[in-house]
Amino acid sequence: MTIREIQEALGARLVYGEEFLDKEVHNACGSDMMSDVLAFVKDQAVLLTGLCNPQVIRTAEMMDIICIVFVRDKRPDEDMIELAKERGIAILSTGHRMFGACGILYCKGLRGGQDYERYDHTKV
Repeated sequence: MTIREIQEALGARLVYGEEFLDKEVHNACGSDMMSDVLAFVKDQAVLLTGLCNPQVIRTAEMMDIICIVFVRDKRPDEDMIELAKERGIAILSTGHRMFGACGILYCKGLRGGQDYERYDHTKV
């Protein structure tokens, strides 16, 4: 799935990163706890979060996250946008809540990476 497809699926507003819209995203993470992101996210991922502070951008950089989607219409300030520009991270903002946004992307085929692979889907 590309960042453009994520933007369209979520009806998200592009805050920064038009040049990155055709980049492929391989997995996703939804969290407001950056410690969880550090523990579970792999590279080429999209992060969905309602936490809106510079630490989100710094965490994304450390984990090779290529796109951040702020949920619940959260909008980063200019300093955060500048930080994302310096690090080459696309930023989207959507009115969806975290659960709904993750569900939409899941239904479109985007998975959560390693944890999804380990889960026994026959027990559902």
